[in-house]
Amino acid sequence: MTVTLADVAARARVSPATVSRVLNGNYPVAASTRERVLRAVDDLDYVLNGPASSLAAATSDLVGILVNDIADPFFGIMAGAAQTEIGGPGDGSGRAGGEKLAVVCNTGGSPERELTYLTLLQRQRAAAVVLTGGAVEDPVHQAAVSAKLAKLADAGTRVVLCGRPPLPDGEAVVAALAFDNRGGGRRLTEHLLSLGHRRIGYVAGPLERTTTRHRLEGHRDAMRAAGLLGGGTGAAGRPTDGYDEERLTVHGPYDRRSGYDATLELLRREPEVTAIVAANDTVALGACAAVRDRGLRIPEDISVAGFDDLPFSVDAVPALTTVRLPLFEAGARAGRLAMDKETPPPGGIATIAAELMVRGSTAPPRA
Repeated sequence: MTVTLADVAARARVSPATVSRVLNGNYPVAASTRERVLRAVDDLDYVLNGPASSLAAATSDLVGILVNDIADPFFGIMAGAAQTEIGGPGDGSGRAGGEKLAVVCNTGGSPERELTYLTLLQRQRAAAVVLTGGAVEDPVHQAAVSAKLAKLADAGTRVVLCGRPPLPDGEAVVAALAFDNRGGGRRLTEHLLSLGHRRIGYVAGPLERTTTRHRLEGHRDAMRAAGLLGGGTGAAGRPTDGYDEERLTVHGPYDRRSGYDATLELLRREPEVTAIVAANDTVALGACAAVRDRGLRIPEDISVAGFDDLPFSVDAVPALTTVRLPLFEAGARAGRLAMDKETPPPGGIATIAAELMVRGSTAPPRA
């Protein structure tokens, strides 16, 4: 049953004209009244131009791309690639043909903003929604997101996840393109172990993010297989040397400052650390700065490694050993899937491989 403006007015205990004024923003309305109207809109899932939903062409020319931080190259690369596929080539005349208007929605990592943007895109009858990056590991938020995506899908919106693991209930999603963060994290630490490192500090991302957990799990899987985690002996029969996973792990945001502060903390906790693994390349730059400020050399005194293979990683001095994720390719594929230009993967889920890129920032520990 379609929710009408009158339904919202009745729920908010105001006139339909007041609801219209709040939604159009063209007339001053008391803050308390405005809040009551918006709450009623959310409660009833009212969609502007609701009668249009009965038309054959129920969706608009709008496509939403949700990112945590557009200033972060990880998100910027994926969003730019998706936008290219969504917008289409055009005919050079300036006229709109079959192209869509791609709008990048910057959540700032806020779960509340993510839900707000999904609601706004629902009201605008978006043709498609692409959600990029890791998800928040909170059951309440995940349920709320799943409910929003189900309503979008029911209205004809194509939903694609890019760089995000599948939802437990993924019926509303056309495709989920998930990066192999766990496998990449494992291979990166195996590389350091093969060089002879045993005291490895880890600068992790925010605790609540799926990306953080998967990359950290890969790191710890490699440490465990080497007999350096969990006690006992590893696959090669080597005894543990007392590695303390919690003491040698520091969590923080995915930014340079976090890498700097966390590395100083790791060096305070364990001066004998010979390698630092960072949650991403931006964090790794902060780690490198902290190492140098302590008067240590990279990689002679401490090796540093990152994740993502962002464009600047090869230009760092020394060049950063990292794990390459095909961000542009994944974003472009997500854009094509959103526009129904490409057949979804079997079961709607694809795992995108991560590639180890060995460069000058890692070397055997100094004897």
